[in-house]
Amino acid sequence: MTNDVVVRGLERSFDDARALAGVSFEVAAGELFGFIGPDGAGKTTLFRILATLMTPDAGTAKVLGYDVVEDMWELRRRVGYMPGRFSLYPDLSVLENLSFFAAVFGTTVSEQYDRIAPIYRQIEPFADRRAGALSGGMKQKLALSCALVHEPEILFLDEPTTGVDAVSRREFWDLLQSLRDGGLTIVVSTPYMDEADRCDRVALIDGGRILRIAAPSELGRTYGRPLLAVRGRDRYRLLRTLRDMPHAASAYPFGETLHYTDERAGAEVGELAVELRDALVEAGFPDAEVRPIDPDIEDVFMALMGGAA
Repeated sequence: MTNDVVVRGLERSFDDARALAGVSFEVAAGELFGFIGPDGAGKTTLFRILATLMTPDAGTAKVLGYDVVEDMWELRRRVGYMPGRFSLYPDLSVLENLSFFAAVFGTTVSEQYDRIAPIYRQIEPFADRRAGALSGGMKQKLALSCALVHEPEILFLDEPTTGVDAVSRREFWDLLQSLRDGGLTIVVSTPYMDEADRCDRVALIDGGRILRIAAPSELGRTYGRPLLAVRGRDRYRLLRTLRDMPHAASAYPFGETLHYTDERAGAEVGELAVELRDALVEAGFPDAEVRPIDPDIEDVFMALMGGAA
């Protein structure tokens, strides 16, 4: 299998802030590869380098076999890039924006209509509407249409669903899946852990470093400790009590529950649940509920950030 992206030891700093610290990874041809991490993790810097909009301080990056620095102009014709913030012209209409980006690459909307039709048809009834007046989901689809209008061989999408409603997020990922099924290589970043399951593989990134790369279904298996979900009244005191338990590795809020990790990696999780429940009752939490759970991507991420996985 060939790789469309090969990155080795990539580094980039801004004044005293280190955005990327020796990042290395590969993306296979036809893969939907995701970068998952919080704001400030280094995702945008990485994507701007891969899209030839920024140069690294050290290391190498090749996209489609072309070096992002030495072969910048050749590569730009082959890459589609969608930045995190809406960057189209708000005073131009939907069709005017699309026509402009097509012209930049020496083509037209009519020539590329079949290529962008699955996405563009959804906003085509609003072709005369100013881009600045579109909803978040419609702006997203317009930006994706503009990124695809020149038939790129690879697509870089930097947090494309940030600030978009849940329905539009789901529709957008359905579109990405259809593009991937058609053979297009897609590299996407997101701060949303639930979107990771739509990727073939994901890289967990924080502080400019890649913490782990794996298929979403495999990440949970890398979690090396028993994990329990705890529910009870007086949530703040309950959290402090969990963190003070003799064998606590970590305890943190997770939705409506608290997730507790025991440091005894080889212990039977069912027995630990009973032990923890008894300890909480003795500590003054008679209503405490404790149950074993399987770790998900967010649990793995939290553990890696805290060194507990």
